[in-house]
Amino acid sequence: MPTTFTGEVPGPAKPPGGHYDALIIEDRVRIPAWVTDLASFRRWAHSDDYPETGEFAYLGGKLWVDLSREELLTHNRVKVAFTGAFVIVLQNDPFGEFVADRMRLSNPEADLSVEPDGLFYFWSTAQSGKLRFVEGARGGIMELEGTPDLVLEIVSATSVGKDTVRLRELYRRAGVTEYWLVDARGPEPRFEILRHTPTDYVAAEPQANGLPSAVLGRAFQLIRTTNPLGQPQFEVRMGQLG
Repeated sequence: MPTTFTGEVPGPAKPPGGHYDALIIEDRVRIPAWVTDLASFRRWAHSDDYPETGEFAYLGGKLWVDLSREELLTHNRVKVAFTGAFVIVLQNDPFGEFVADRMRLSNPEADLSVEPDGLFYFWSTAQSGKLRFVEGARGGIMELEGTPDLVLEIVSATSVGKDTVRLRELYRRAGVTEYWLVDARGPEPRFEILRHTPTDYVAAEPQANGLPSAVLGRAFQLIRTTNPLGQPQFEVRMGQLG
């Protein structure tokens, strides 16, 4: 038996009646049979029965489950590098907010509920109601609903299809202006800034200072170096738009 389960669980169109009352994964996760659509998935995500570990997403009629742990060298360190870059950008000109990973984002129009590696929104986006704050049963903001201006995803061994295919389409349907997609698992990190169009995302053409972001008004590069232990480390460099 594998030590982790990663993949999609088709969401049934109708409640399964007396066929089963829950889906059990590795004796660690129990997904109730009444989770059959986006609304019921979100209710489960806000309930006391929602697992404290693992990653769960609702992707256009499918449940996506990943019980693997986060990898340090090419995922966690990359996420820290991008988080640091957003902090620097917003320190001097706080025109919006960057939200780090494990904050749930749901968009009913795109039939989507997911926890991105990061997202950004302008204050005006929240003020307009385009992005809304959802309180949990015990208080506090536990979910964002609607459309942020930018979403960041870092590809891992268990999320290739989700990040590069399914979320690319669902974030486009949700109207996310820029989708930042990063894959640092190879010798040279791959970083794309994908710009929203009515039919697909289109990759931004690199400039001398890096990839231009229309949302942030700067150019960005992801640089891989080596730390004193011989392990990969990453830096996000910023420059002016050409």
